[in-house]
Amino acid sequence: MVKIADISLGEFPLLLAPMEDVSDPPFRYLCKKHGADLMFTEFISSEGLIRDAVKSRQKLDIFDYERPIGIQIFGGDEEAMAMATRIVDVTQPDIVDINFGCPVKKVVCKGAGAAVLKDIPLMVRLTEAVVKSTNIPVTVKTRLGWDENTKNIEEVAERMQDIGVKALSIHGRTRTQLYKGNADWTLIAKVKNNPRIHIPIFGNGDIDTPEKAMEYKNRYGVDGIMIGRASIGHPWIFREIKHYMATGEHLAPPTFDERIEACMMHFEKSVEWKGKVIAMNEMKRHYGNYFKNVPHFKPYRTALVTSNNIEEIYGIFEELKSGARKFSAVEI
Repeated sequence: MVKIADISLGEFPLLLAPMEDVSDPPFRYLCKKHGADLMFTEFISSEGLIRDAVKSRQKLDIFDYERPIGIQIFGGDEEAMAMATRIVDVTQPDIVDINFGCPVKKVVCKGAGAAVLKDIPLMVRLTEAVVKSTNIPVTVKTRLGWDENTKNIEEVAERMQDIGVKALSIHGRTRTQLYKGNADWTLIAKVKNNPRIHIPIFGNGDIDTPEKAMEYKNRYGVDGIMIGRASIGHPWIFREIKHYMATGEHLAPPTFDERIEACMMHFEKSVEWKGKVIAMNEMKRHYGNYFKNVPHFKPYRTALVTSNNIEEIYGIFEELKSGARKFSAVEI
């Protein structure tokens, strides 16, 4: 049984990675429904929380059906991180997670995210500031290092554990790699096999099939797997991996009806949470993912992406549902 402090996550938990503009409550609803064991919010700026920025505050929204749920924060200033943690604490998540892995330029330029990998003493101080500001378990998500010459994840893991971090999620790339090349899980395995390490170690990077999940579980011995990009438009990946691990067999892929149902649910939950205008705009990036590789879908995707009328969008969904048999007859 894998546990973060007193939180039980099962024998081999599957985690939904925190992803900016993706892992919001509507998307998390679908991932939870299809088997995610632990999820995290989009990362939230500590400075934004302190300034009471609307977007940052909205990201604190969590719901009981999502539990266990972690709220992830980032920043490069100790006082700001401590203050932000106290604000997060009021919302009572199960976990407070610190992002030391985001490679995006606008985050790194502020000395936050993966930039902190260049200054391990600063990472320790920032983490201590968070740990001391809450009684909620604190976890960290990070990368192997800043670049090929500074893969210091083994030192990072020990120091994080020593100051009270309860679990570590490691993306198997450096910051300079961004998302290019293959993730290197050998260093993740070294951390896991370090006799000094007793907290859960979760691996992240390139898991996009049930076979790969099983292979990496067996080869690298991690306590669980964090899945990010492979879940976008395909929240079924969690149930597919669990089924394959339990039986050695593949689940049938989602039917066209299931794709429509999931996409509609995502849309409806987005309208409910964000309002019509924002939901219609932000959903445009998701339609292609839900119907990836579906032949003859392009005209419908174009209609969904170009429409700014909610009734029209529901009409397109209804048209898709009525024609589902046509799409389902084609191998997806």
